[in-house]
Amino acid sequence: MGARCYYVYILASRIGGTLYIGVTNDIIRRVAEHKSKVIESFTEKYDVARLVYFEQFDDPENAIKREKRVKKWNRAWKVRLIEKDNPNWDDLYPGIAGPP
Repeated sequence: MGARCYYVYILASRIGGTLYIGVTNDIIRRVAEHKSKVIESFTEKYDVARLVYFEQFDDPENAIKREKRVKKWNRAWKVRLIEKDNPNWDDLYPGIAGPP
């Protein structure tokens, strides 16, 4: 069995829009759930489904610590984190999920 990966991710409704920060061990499945809006949630209510940032971790504890830390940041820091690698707030999901 291969090493398990954990992800901290940020979803946005649009450029400069509402943000959602989460943690998962299967980023493709989790973002697909957000995009399909099958679960009544914050992301479904505010149409937050554009994957604009993610980080990968080998250890779940470190991923959870990072998620909690980023959630406490002010909005400007979160925007800077996104725009450092994704200045146009492009949806990164197609690039990691591959063709449908």
